[in-house]
Amino acid sequence: MKNKKGIPFFLLFAVLITIVYIALAAKPLTEEFQFTPIWKINISAPITQTVEKDKKKLAFHLGQSVGYFTEDGEITLLKSFPAKADISDYYFAIYNSGAKNTEFFNNNGEIAGYIKPEGFPYFAKQIIYVFLPGGCSFSKCTQTGDILWTYEGTIPITAFAANDNHTAAGFADGTIKVLNNADGQTEVNFAPGGSDYPVILGLDISPDGKYVASISGHKKQRFVLSRREGNQQKIIYHNFFENDLPYRTIVRFCKDSRRILYNFPQGLDIYDIEDKKSKFIGIKDKIISVKETDDMIFLLSKEKKKYTVSLVDSTNTLEGSFSFTAESAFINTYDNNLYVGRDNSISRIKVSKE
Repeated sequence: MKNKKGIPFFLLFAVLITIVYIALAAKPLTEEFQFTPIWKINISAPITQTVEKDKKKLAFHLGQSVGYFTEDGEITLLKSFPAKADISDYYFAIYNSGAKNTEFFNNNGEIAGYIKPEGFPYFAKQIIYVFLPGGCSFSKCTQTGDILWTYEGTIPITAFAANDNHTAAGFADGTIKVLNNADGQTEVNFAPGGSDYPVILGLDISPDGKYVASISGHKKQRFVLSRREGNQQKIIYHNFFENDLPYRTIVRFCKDSRRILYNFPQGLDIYDIEDKKSKFIGIKDKIISVKETDDMIFLLSKEKKKYTVSLVDSTNTLEGSFSFTAESAFINTYDNNLYVGRDNSISRIKVSKE
């Protein structure tokens, strides 16, 4: 069959189908995240610099060294320690086992106070704790190290989380307690259950204290998200794992308070409270650190001496990663920049879409 001009009909039909296919299938090229090094500093022979006291300082912990640096690559403080240390972007302490009256410092290197009880100091950003001997009790301290309140328990603490308003502790018997930061009163006493051998291996609490997320149990290990309703915690989502983790693992609420990420034997899962959907990301190695910018999540994972930094965007999509070999490493973020520490060096990496 031909049209009036003698062009075969089947040829016109084929051209038409091709045009429609191209119109429907064509997609614009997507932008990709680019990792651009800005600077790199060596902490093995640093030149420590004095900067304004109110200038933003970021903490690092590499091997047997702790300290602070600025976004411009200035090392403002560097301390080596023989035994133990803890550090946040606001405070640090160097101590030994069985330490008492432990002095701690602010990020300018000035003595901030003394923690009198025997135990291990722990800094959750600006909040100061001390874990007491025996591993079952802890105290929350004031900004000068005085004891504000103490939780005294008899069951070993196996998971811990804190935010501005609440402190959450998970225990070896599979229970979770959420305490009010102001007075230490217990607001939640909850056991996720569901496993043959109860134990809390990962824990976090939402900024408003309404939701508690945890990984618990051996044999029928699972992730559990619960919501406070009156004086009770109601389980609103759970996920049993095919295999069990034998160690503590990361559970973390994102800054947007609606997404929770957790590391389990098969990889990383991100659950969205509002959408009630879960997104699996195949990160094989153990995740040891999570940091966020305004619209990105950075994950540091480890397998023996191999470290991997992975980038997840606001749509819960794995956008890229890079790996390196090191004895010790860390990540930190500030103002949409990524900072990566590797043995004796710290690098600032700009992350952008191009």
